[in-house]
Amino acid sequence: MNTFLAYLQEHIQIIYIVILSIFLGIEVIGRVPSVLHTPLMSGANAIHGVVIIGAIIVMGQVSSDDIPALIIGFLAVVLGTLNVVGGFVVTDRMLEMFKKKK
Repeated sequence: MNTFLAYLQEHIQIIYIVILSIFLGIEVIGRVPSVLHTPLMSGANAIHGVVIIGAIIVMGQVSSDDIPALIIGFLAVVLGTLNVVGGFVVTDRMLEMFKKKK
């Protein structure tokens, strides 16, 4: 427990930045009209492949005894992958709406 608290104290500025970015993201997304929300999010989700690559690179640089960083990196890879797949699924569904019906 002491190592976890020491880790938090050592990285407190990064934790503040992450928390503030979460609130900022919620505010920005909350003000987008619903008509524009789906096209913007599908494109943004597909671009998040950069997150996957970044998480893999970071996980490769972390030492094997830094368990919290490995867990966070693994979660970043999993959630980034789900985000990219979701972006392509939403984009595919939107494109299906514009196809002519038989």
